[in-house]
Amino acid sequence: MSDSDPGEKPVSDTVASDIVETIPSALIILDRNLNITSANRAFYQTFRTSPAETEGCHIYDLGNRQWDIPALRTLLESVIPHRASVEGFEVEHDFPTIGRRTMLVNARKIFRPGNLDGSILLAIEDVSEERAARAESKSNWQLTKSIVDTIRDPLVVLENNMTIVTASKAFLTIFGITEAETRGRRVAELGQHQWDVPALRHLMEKVLPENKPIESFEIEDDFPGLGRRVFNLNARKISQPGNHAHRMLLVFEDITDRKQRERDALTLANEISHRIKNNLQLIIGLIAYETKWTAAPCVRGYKSMQARIGAIAQLYDLISQSSRGQAIAVDAYLREIAKTMAASLLGNAADIKIDVKAEALDLDPDLAVPFGLLVNELATNAIKHAFPGGTGRIVLSVERIGDQIELAVADDGIGMAEKDLTKIPEKRGADYVAIFVRQLGGTIAPARSEGVGTTVRIRLPFLLSPPEGTERVAA
Repeated sequence: MSDSDPGEKPVSDTVASDIVETIPSALIILDRNLNITSANRAFYQTFRTSPAETEGCHIYDLGNRQWDIPALRTLLESVIPHRASVEGFEVEHDFPTIGRRTMLVNARKIFRPGNLDGSILLAIEDVSEERAARAESKSNWQLTKSIVDTIRDPLVVLENNMTIVTASKAFLTIFGITEAETRGRRVAELGQHQWDVPALRHLMEKVLPENKPIESFEIEDDFPGLGRRVFNLNARKISQPGNHAHRMLLVFEDITDRKQRERDALTLANEISHRIKNNLQLIIGLIAYETKWTAAPCVRGYKSMQARIGAIAQLYDLISQSSRGQAIAVDAYLREIAKTMAASLLGNAADIKIDVKAEALDLDPDLAVPFGLLVNELATNAIKHAFPGGTGRIVLSVERIGDQIELAVADDGIGMAEKDLTKIPEKRGADYVAIFVRQLGGTIAPARSEGVGTTVRIRLPFLLSPPEGTERVAA
């Protein structure tokens, strides 16, 4: 075993020195008199000093006495003598060389063999930027909270796990709940679980991960202290620049009064429609009475008039029966027109059947009258001309073809000569058909004789359908 060089450092000391030099925090070692015995590279870089200016100097005399800080004196002179270590001691101070900084100081007593007095190891971490960011975040949050509290609609801010971070004063006031009762709870747990709606939960779960906002989700329920209310819910993902955390803003709009006004208006419209329908039925009845005393050549004209008025009456009948909106269900409308025509034009003796084959499409009520009159005119012409024997079948159909709607009136009657197929509008109610097609912005396709009977097709713009979201009126 060879003798070691007395001036050579032990391997353990070398390793310890290397570890100290690689630590990013500033480290200094003080003796029992608070003189600096050593410091690492991070200390010299952070505080812009050198070993010559540091080692052997009293901690308070270092530099221009920038370490003579009351808080640090308390730590070194009062705390350390009675405790083996101190963690997270925060010092905020104006340092001449680096400006105002917030330092997090950890202190620990260390002992070496043969040294009973021990030394003090100080680890100093500059947390100024972190504290500034935290202060800015807190300030921004306070500003956000102030803005939130000035908004009249109730709203809450939710974390990723759907728990409430904060609730606006309007939310707390309207729902009679305290901030402590909301924080950390899920919306579905509040009150009597009125918000615990599966469809709402499903939508809320997509707001943050998929950035899918919630638009106008309606909930109607009985709320404690409020009674029966209708709320419109909207949600958005919110985030702060430079912060990877995302939260959800959920706004509750009380639309109870608005919904009641809409319902009252709908009830009034339905009542008016019902009265119009009754008046039209009265006119139909008067015409039917007149036909009993009218010369035979005029009877068919009166009955055609009955059918036209009946088509309009059925429209108002559909509207008066609705409790959901003003869009007209085309399939239901055609069935009602067929029923009216069968009663007014065909009577009980005729053996002509009118069937309906239509897709579930919606019709703008403003265009429903010319549409119904067009159907009535084409079907009336088929009844007049296609079945001299008084037996047959008419099919009223509507389907969507691309960006258009096709209305077809087909019969299995005697058909038409080839030379007359292109003139079918002129032969069958030319004036009325042309007027109604023009009002609807449509075109008349050439008629086709498909083996037996005749089919007339009208192409109409898909704009006949009202804007999406309008409720349908069905029979």
